Amino acid sequence: MGIEKEKIAEEVKMYREMYKEHILDLYKNPSNYGELADFTHHFRSYNSLCGDDFKIWVDVKDNKIKDVSFTGSGCAISTAASSMVSDKIIGMNIWDVSRMNQEDVLELLHIPVSSGRMKCAVLFLKSVQENVLKDDN
Repeated sequence: MGIEKEKIAEEVKMYREMYKEHILDLYKNPSNYGELADFTHHFRSYNSLCGDDFKIWVDVKDNKIKDVSFTGSGCAISTAASSMVSDKIIGMNIWDVSRMNQEDVLELLHIPVSSGRMKCAVLFLKSVQENVLKDDN
């Protein structure tokens, strides 16, 4: 039984390393990075605790997110989360986006995030929710 636990622990370690590499990859080359030419919403997202500072563009049509992009800089977690969340929400109904939460972001990241770094992880999602939904109510 001890050998089986060791094997499982090694597999978990391997997957964590793989996801950490993916996070670093997205940090260096995030999806949806750049300015949108056509957009309905444009806003700044700033995290004073970490210094994450992004400008976000969102194009909403018929209550669906048609496109989204961002520019700026942030830590690896906030940049990777911005990339992953932006990929996920394109094509989604804004009301479905409004129901997304911290657990959805953590599921996308696949790595443990400390409570001190949670604001970094959810910064993009919360900013989209606050800025897009307030204008479309």
